[in-house]
Amino acid sequence: MSRTEAAPGGPRRVLFAYGLLVALGLGAPFLVYPVFAMNVLCLALFASAFNLILGYAGLLSFGHAAFFGGAAYAAGLVTRDLGLSPELGLLAGVAFAALLGAGTGALAIRRTGIAFAMITLGFAQLVHFLAVEMGWTGGEDGFQRIPRGRALGVLDLQHNLAAYYFTYVVFLLGFATLHRAIHSPFGRVLRAIRENEPRALSLGYDVARHKLLAFVLSAALSGLAGALRAIVNQFAALPDLGWHTSGAVILMTLLGGLGTEMGPSVGALLVAALETGLAGFGSWVTVVTGAVFVACVLTFRRGLVGEVRTVVLRSFHGG
Repeated sequence: MSRTEAAPGGPRRVLFAYGLLVALGLGAPFLVYPVFAMNVLCLALFASAFNLILGYAGLLSFGHAAFFGGAAYAAGLVTRDLGLSPELGLLAGVAFAALLGAGTGALAIRRTGIAFAMITLGFAQLVHFLAVEMGWTGGEDGFQRIPRGRALGVLDLQHNLAAYYFTYVVFLLGFATLHRAIHSPFGRVLRAIRENEPRALSLGYDVARHKLLAFVLSAALSGLAGALRAIVNQFAALPDLGWHTSGAVILMTLLGGLGTEMGPSVGALLVAALETGLAGFGSWVTVVTGAVFVACVLTFRRGLVGEVRTVVLRSFHGG
């Protein structure tokens, strides 16, 4: 039994917290600009997917931008050039990211540490190069004029409010998938691998298989986030494939709290708010974001959500 479960009223408090967050999500488009809220949800899903492999499996990938940005192009191709629905565009993005993740992971999981990170970065740079050189992608201009279309053939996503709730439902489905994976026997094996891989091997677990499955699932949900963002913003941007996007998702995860379910979403909100609020300062946005990151790492070593969780647990146990 975990410390959270052992705490008095723990499960009820967790359910209350999730209910509060769902209610906040329902009211978000009335509190902030809906397009901003939609982008935050996409980034939150991206960071949560990345957290699965870093926070739970202990695998540091520098190439997750390939899945996020590549799926955006796949969704654009299906919805704009083939004229299919946004749901099929999302599925195309997920399929592309999952296949790319399977190929990348099959090679990368044979290595650990910095070698693993460099292999994933190399694949991401290859995808970035192809996006620049292939004519149908739009090159430096990106893939533009992606239609939002109609969800399920009836919901007109051109209206921001309808598009927001469509985005919110997709986010909740992706988050629920991650929640189920984390709290399943599969998730417990991932944590065992992260803590002590040789011991997990000695217990008979197929470590390589679990790592690969986690990597593919993370890639697929990162692709869902990227495809969704492309439909929301109606374009796939080349920078989404760049190494700095892979760095940004690491930043979001660490800021919010590595290995916590809600931490990456909080980190995504913080980074998006900083970039939007400081947009008028040009390149200084990067400087300020970096300063906030350093301050948070030095002050909140477990991330914002991680520190809050620790304080709550200490209060339960009288510590």
